[in-house]
Amino acid sequence: MTTGQPGTGNARPTPVGESDIPEDAAATDVGPTATATKDDTAKDDTAKDDTAKDDTAEAATPAAHLTKDKAAKGWFGRRRTAKGKGAAGLSAEGGAPKADAAKGGDPTDGATPGDDADGKTGADGKTAEGSDRWVAFASAPEPVPSRLARAGRAVGRSLIHEWTLASLAALALAVLMTWPTLRYPRYTLPQDYWDPSLQAWQMAWSGHILLADPARLWQSNTFFPELWSFAFSDTLLGYAPAGMLGSGPEDAVLRYNIMFVLAHALATLGAYALARQLGSGRIGAAVAGVGYAYAPWLLAQAGHLHVLSNGGIPLALAMLARGHGWSLRHGYRPERRHDGWVYAGWLVAAWQLSLGFGIGLPFAYFLAGAVLVAAVLFLVRRLRTGEALPFGRRLLVADVLGGIFFAAVGLLLAYPYFRVTELHPYAERTIGDISIFSPPASGFVTAPAESRIWGGLHEGARAALPWHPEMTLLPGFVLYALAAGGLFFSVWRLRHRLLLLAGVLVTMVLAMGTRFFDGTFTYLPLFEHAPGWNALRTPGRLMLWATLLLALLAAGAVTALTERVRDLAAQRIPSWPGPWLRLATLLPLLLVTVEGLNTTPHPVVPTQPAAMRTVAGPLLVLPSNQSLDQHVMLWSTSGFPDVVNGGSGFTPRQLDDVRRVSQSFPDQTSVDYLRTLGVRAVVLLRGQVPGTPWEITIDAPVESLGITRQDVGDAVVYRL
Repeated sequence: MTTGQPGTGNARPTPVGESDIPEDAAATDVGPTATATKDDTAKDDTAKDDTAKDDTAEAATPAAHLTKDKAAKGWFGRRRTAKGKGAAGLSAEGGAPKADAAKGGDPTDGATPGDDADGKTGADGKTAEGSDRWVAFASAPEPVPSRLARAGRAVGRSLIHEWTLASLAALALAVLMTWPTLRYPRYTLPQDYWDPSLQAWQMAWSGHILLADPARLWQSNTFFPELWSFAFSDTLLGYAPAGMLGSGPEDAVLRYNIMFVLAHALATLGAYALARQLGSGRIGAAVAGVGYAYAPWLLAQAGHLHVLSNGGIPLALAMLARGHGWSLRHGYRPERRHDGWVYAGWLVAAWQLSLGFGIGLPFAYFLAGAVLVAAVLFLVRRLRTGEALPFGRRLLVADVLGGIFFAAVGLLLAYPYFRVTELHPYAERTIGDISIFSPPASGFVTAPAESRIWGGLHEGARAALPWHPEMTLLPGFVLYALAAGGLFFSVWRLRHRLLLLAGVLVTMVLAMGTRFFDGTFTYLPLFEHAPGWNALRTPGRLMLWATLLLALLAAGAVTALTERVRDLAAQRIPSWPGPWLRLATLLPLLLVTVEGLNTTPHPVVPTQPAAMRTVAGPLLVLPSNQSLDQHVMLWSTSGFPDVVNGGSGFTPRQLDDVRRVSQSFPDQTSVDYLRTLGVRAVVLLRGQVPGTPWEITIDAPVESLGITRQDVGDAVVYRL
């Protein structure tokens, strides 16, 4: 291949790929020269005076692209361009090199054998044939979809997205695994109708009062005339938006059942998200989600929605890990940082804390410990290597602001509880209270009666436990087996597996409370020195953390299994029995799901007395005790009148006095005492009086006491 030597008319051989810019270009150029360099062609920098007439001429001309591609690849030698022409010396009409003989340029300068193939060039520099011959080779322009079509495609992509499918699967599984909760959702409650009635009232009260008078949030309509009565137990305050919908006991029961099902779905989705963020495969993450949400020991907690509402814990951890670009499998990847996920993680963590301190307080301590460990590791790396891992100012700001928000929410929620302990010092837990609910080691392999698989088989083991509802802590034998396998065969690194195992053992020891060497070096230091820890009555609920860690170990094992099966199936020619091998990887998920099946009872909620819909407060409902008062709280959701009744984790002394004095009601002493408290009416339930002192006095005359008596439905109403 040859090229003309500028200014001489001679030709010399030029190797293919030689630089397009001659070393003596400055000395030999007789006019302004623009050479089609590699950088110029790569960046498509052409002269403005040629392209100003038609901005798309070059882009629409295949010949121009062909010439530029050849020049970029070194297929052309040095060439002279006409003075004042384009930087690449290309003709806008045909895309071929162009020279002006009148200006002294060589008409054949820059011509190559390839030019004849592309089109003949005359002495006047005009292209013999135009660029129309290349139109047939140009790609057809892609049709531009309409706005409606683009919206439809976006919706379609979102419907088949992994997280959409995971959310729908978690919701469907929750409906099936909690059945028959949604069979009669307005009339039945899972497990029993005592604590669920209390929690149904809590959601109803928070939603009602935040709309009506937010300043009265902590001064509830129950336990009249006590102050800070809403803080007598965990509040489920995070569910207040749901409490703003509907009114009355039936709506409160319906709301409770819906949130009961959604709590299971969120726990499944949260654990799935955490496992996926840490590096697990889809099936492994599904095993983690189901194993965490439907562990057999949680079946005994079916009447405690604040315990089952734990999905915010793994979900917040997944969001924080995602925002910091960190996973267990891949380590720290700074390019994946995103402060938006960090804000979302702290927000979800604060919401989880608002559901109750029984589960939220250990979570808060875990977050504080995680932040401290991360800061120490960054500092150690800086001291050892002289440089720290990239973190970024935006991420630091997100962590600082998010941590401050989380701490502020915690302090605001804790303030009413501190006031309660000041007003009622006897409400504080003691070591004796903790000992009553501390489970022995046998509890970790004992299932509750509600387990469909193990309930009947473990009846004898439960009988040996002092308080089996809080001591049957089996997370699942399948989960145990998968986690044990994950110690030897897993996608997690060995040190991570050992850390997860250590976490399981530590949380199990803490869950034993005072049963592990009297808790001297384990639970007691936390009880005595960690703020708020002495308010936790049941150490066994720390099994939640052991279950989560076991689920992550299991996810690592199942992920390694599925990846190995995929590799084996890919190596088979033909692929049979590849599909059967892949189908077998679903067996761990199936076994974990089956072990979570339940026989939870769903009793019918006691019907609200008609008097509770018509009598104005403050009022007292008799008989009054811990169990019946929780029904009264639920019935009071019709208008929320002030009632003396109430049920919680402790009984105020004033309520004790009311129950003691009212045993002789109606008499002058009890009437005077109730009037002193401000009570204006007493509702005596006929269906509850058999075997009580009121069985004799319910029909006694009351005119001499200065009160009136009226039958309203199945109740007797006394107006003081």
